[in-house]
Amino acid sequence: MSKLKVVGEKSLTNSSRVVGLLAQLEKINTDSAESDTVRYVTSKILHLAQSQEKTRREMTTKGSTGMEVLLSTLENTKDLQTILNILSILVELVSSGGGRRASFLVAKGGSQILLQLLMNASKESPPHEELMVQTHSILAKIGPKDKKFGVKARVTGALTVTLNLVKQHFQNFRLALPCLQLLRVYSTNSVNSVSLGKNGVVELMFKIIGPFSKKNSSLMKVALDTLAALLKSKTNARRAVDRGYVQVLLTVYVDWHRHDNRHRNMLIRKGILQSLKSVTNIKLGRKAFIEANGMKILYNTSQECLAVRTLDPLVNTSSLIMRKCFPKNRLPLPTIKSSFHFQLPVIPVTGPVAQLYSLPPEVDDVGDESDDNDDADLEAENEVENEDDLDQNFKNDDIETDINKLKPQQVPGRTIEELKMYEHLFPELVDDFQDFELISKEPKPFVFEGKVRGPIVVPTAGEEACGNSGSVKKGVVMKEKVSPKGEEAKEDVKSSDRTLPQQPGGQNRSASSAHSFSSDIVRALDRITLQNIPAQAVSGLAAGAKKDCGLPLTVLSCTKPCPHMTACGSTLFEGRTVHLGKLCCTGVETEDDEDSESNSSVEQAPTVEVPDGPALHDPDLYIEVVKNTKSVPEYSEVAYPDYFGHIPPPFKEPILERPYGVQRTKIAQDIERLIHQNDIIDRVVYDLDNPSCATPEEGDILKFNSKFESGNLRKVIQIRKSEYDLILNSDINSNHYHQWFYFEVSGMRPGIAYRFNIINCEKSNSQFNYGMQPLMYSVQEALNARPWWIRVGTDICYYKNHFSRSSVAAGGQKGKSYYTITFTVNFPHKDDVCYFAYHYPYTYSALQMHLQKLESAHNPQQVYFRKDVLCETLSGNSCPLVTITAMPESSSYEHICQFRNRPYIFLSARVHPGETNSSWVMKGTLEYLMSNSPTAQSLREAYIFKIVPMLNPDGVINGNHRCSLSGEDLNRQWQSPNPDLHPTIYHAKGLLQYLAAVKRLPLVYCDYHGHSRKKNVFMYGCSIKETVWHTHDNAASCDVVEDMGYRTLPKILSHIAPAFCMSSCSFVVEKSKESTARVVVWREIGVQRSYTMESTLCGCDQGRYKGLQIGTRELEEMGAKFCVGLLRLKRLTSPLEYNLPSNMLDFENDLIDSSCKVTSPTTYVLDEDEPRFLEEVDYSAESNDELEVELVENTGDYEPSAQEEALSDSEVSRTNLP
Repeated sequence: MSKLKVVGEKSLTNSSRVVGLLAQLEKINTDSAESDTVRYVTSKILHLAQSQEKTRREMTTKGSTGMEVLLSTLENTKDLQTILNILSILVELVSSGGGRRASFLVAKGGSQILLQLLMNASKESPPHEELMVQTHSILAKIGPKDKKFGVKARVTGALTVTLNLVKQHFQNFRLALPCLQLLRVYSTNSVNSVSLGKNGVVELMFKIIGPFSKKNSSLMKVALDTLAALLKSKTNARRAVDRGYVQVLLTVYVDWHRHDNRHRNMLIRKGILQSLKSVTNIKLGRKAFIEANGMKILYNTSQECLAVRTLDPLVNTSSLIMRKCFPKNRLPLPTIKSSFHFQLPVIPVTGPVAQLYSLPPEVDDVGDESDDNDDADLEAENEVENEDDLDQNFKNDDIETDINKLKPQQVPGRTIEELKMYEHLFPELVDDFQDFELISKEPKPFVFEGKVRGPIVVPTAGEEACGNSGSVKKGVVMKEKVSPKGEEAKEDVKSSDRTLPQQPGGQNRSASSAHSFSSDIVRALDRITLQNIPAQAVSGLAAGAKKDCGLPLTVLSCTKPCPHMTACGSTLFEGRTVHLGKLCCTGVETEDDEDSESNSSVEQAPTVEVPDGPALHDPDLYIEVVKNTKSVPEYSEVAYPDYFGHIPPPFKEPILERPYGVQRTKIAQDIERLIHQNDIIDRVVYDLDNPSCATPEEGDILKFNSKFESGNLRKVIQIRKSEYDLILNSDINSNHYHQWFYFEVSGMRPGIAYRFNIINCEKSNSQFNYGMQPLMYSVQEALNARPWWIRVGTDICYYKNHFSRSSVAAGGQKGKSYYTITFTVNFPHKDDVCYFAYHYPYTYSALQMHLQKLESAHNPQQVYFRKDVLCETLSGNSCPLVTITAMPESSSYEHICQFRNRPYIFLSARVHPGETNSSWVMKGTLEYLMSNSPTAQSLREAYIFKIVPMLNPDGVINGNHRCSLSGEDLNRQWQSPNPDLHPTIYHAKGLLQYLAAVKRLPLVYCDYHGHSRKKNVFMYGCSIKETVWHTHDNAASCDVVEDMGYRTLPKILSHIAPAFCMSSCSFVVEKSKESTARVVVWREIGVQRSYTMESTLCGCDQGRYKGLQIGTRELEEMGAKFCVGLLRLKRLTSPLEYNLPSNMLDFENDLIDSSCKVTSPTTYVLDEDEPRFLEEVDYSAESNDELEVELVENTGDYEPSAQEEALSDSEVSRTNLP
């Protein structure tokens, strides 16, 4: 205890001495005392500052006048020793304690005083070396903390002083080092950098920089850092190129690389690379780099560095430089416009479509157009007090700040007479139900009618001569009573029962499949045409048949022509043939055809139980629906996943952990294409633009196809033996929006790692960098009773590539680059047929099939279900409108009144075709609303649901990512939709306007979407107060009175839906979103609870599904949970009139968990529904070592007032009460 006391006293004494000495120094300054006294006092302060951290802290604490006293003395004294003492004190203060003390010195005016001292000292001849060393050392430390340091240095003339010192004394290591450090600080100012360059500083740096040497490495390091800063100026970079310094830098780098065996000079090597990185920012620099063989030099040196992890910064910087210098190429396409053309009924006068039609044909040509404006560097620097202000202004720039615009103002839009055209779509408001039998309140079993229950008989391929033409075609051959016999049958079942591993690339699956499939039978057919099948066989093809215990799936195969089948010219389609894609027919060849027919039957065939079989999926019905689906390319093929259907796999699919260094490895392989061009095959194997492009016959080349509904793949180029570049098709009547893909691959071999590169994506980043995998569907697996899409692929990354489009084609954007999705797949089966997709496909035909099944299965005495046509799309497809509610209890006046007065819920989905997850969520909603559960019945009795399940049928059918056939994003047309160009939006808005006109405003409007760059499920809503709050105008936000009801539904969902994340929700209204459905329905129609519900394409990072990729089971569950949320919302909005049984809502979640098992199988980067976000991730699409930070914008961080929060909390707590 006594020791502690002594230390305290000593400390106190020292602090007191400093205070006393500073006070004494202040008094001396006032009295103009002898210089000896000043010298003595400052030397004592220096001694204390050197020996005691507490002394240094005392002098720089808030409120201390010590710094002012020292600076005042420094400014007024002429005594050299006193000046050196004070400079030494300042060096001690700023050398420790981080940047805070340097900022403290700047705040006290230190930089101006020290710059003036430097100018005064330079007038002496020769200047005092120690004084110059100390002054430059301090200025180099405090300069970066002074936002106006560059201007101050230029105005005082300090630039010239420092530069001349380096020129005269660059052999003097002790003086040159701090001078170079200060030059580096000067050079961060663009105007200073240009000025220094004109005075020969670039040439001076190259006198210091040289080959490998163990001497003066510190000086070389600082010289390189200074050079890198100087070369950021285009003027200086051009000067360096003109003098041949690019070649010098490369030569010096190779020399250091070879001699620095122990890697002790990594910072010097990185400094050289940083200088190369700066000089290659200009076109001339990149050209000089290529001519100096820079690509090969950096490629070879970086490959040699891979073995040493500590050299990763060198590898990453080299990779950045090489990517930047890789010559920009146009895509290998005749035009970047879509392969398909659709003639619009009206050509817009303005907008992207009008521009597209006016573009000259040569706009696709790509030049290196990223720099070389000679005057750009001469602009005065933009002095900003705080860099954070820039971020803040940028971040809030899109937020609507006009209170008058924010306030919802119901706009009639159309007259009552015009809106009467929608009366026929609201028969529920006028029906008296006199002709209905309203007698049963008992649930009717949810049974699908019309199809005989039975096993799925999988069609088999066989060759059959066509009697008419004499040619040989391949078609579906159905054997009515054929099944594998004896041992072979048992083996088939055994093989089919095997579960699918999470990564289907293992050798074990290849080996297991060999047991049941004979290699001479396994083959991919060019095409399979669906034939008319005898009535006896049709009953077995009912894939929609589902029993409680599971789906019986019978796998039948035959390799011989079947005499029962009709000729292949007779097809199911009238006027055109419909084909299934290539099918790999597998099975066991029977010894004798007659024996197998006489001794076997379909019923006796082995079956495989598939849990949660597709109750709504019916292959026959799907084919019938496809007949009426109109596509621009007039597709006649059906993809097998759409024919077979999809059920979710019985295993979890975790978010993929990306191996270290995968992106730079892929980039290095891309760079090898330029360096080793002779190794590149460069063979086109699939091309939509060239109908005569022959399908390769070689057995080791993959075959591709995308000519089916929702398919998107334009061109495939074989790069290496097992590597392919894939190019996606633009949206029709557009030249961009490449992200959605859906295509077929066949002809593969197991045991080979195939790399696929989709090279014309547009978004600046993707969840493929953060654990998302593409989806694959294997026909072999489907035949083995595993008909599901699974996440596949390794070595996945998403990065900027060397393909780009001209600024004209890019709509004025400079240097618009494309991005690559790359993934590697090992196929489990030989000659399989596999499909790949961006997300789980959900076609327009699938929607129509599901709606027909729901309509045929519902109990009309209990469920009011109507399927109307809202309108026809541009290509003549019908846009379905669904109405669901409960039938009235009777036709009595009271019951009819109750029926008609139910509040409306208006739902829509799939305005963006590439957001297929929104359709799966909608499917979950529809199935739940039509189910027999008590809560579903309560929900139907509570609301009338008006649902437009697919707002953009044409876009979905034709494989678009974001637009309709008009080439426009339909979710930007809600303010003024054109009835000719945007009919679905025009009439959907008309329905809402009609409801507003008849005073039946929906309680909730929700538009289902998908989000490509965030995880979880979340909502965007509209709030005046939160929007104003985000502008940081707290006074204005306090004046706004607003009902907080818009937060209730999201809060409910965050409690009951495991995939939903409240913290990702936002209720801010942005200017760029003013023409979206969410904002227009809120502002013009007057629906307070107007939402966009976004579902991730990747997975979840919170809740029960944390760390898992999302699947159709979770998406459909979200759709059902949304319904439960509406039921709870009803309790909150109408607690008196709506008394649900107390045990009902507690039972809801368990009910959904058990019944919501799946029962059946966006985008131009500057124009999307996704606010910027910040995710803590380690990868970027832009670079390897410099993380691309995306600003947080409107991400739900609004904090309600205590009163509002209390209200909201009480609401949510009530949702959990019995």
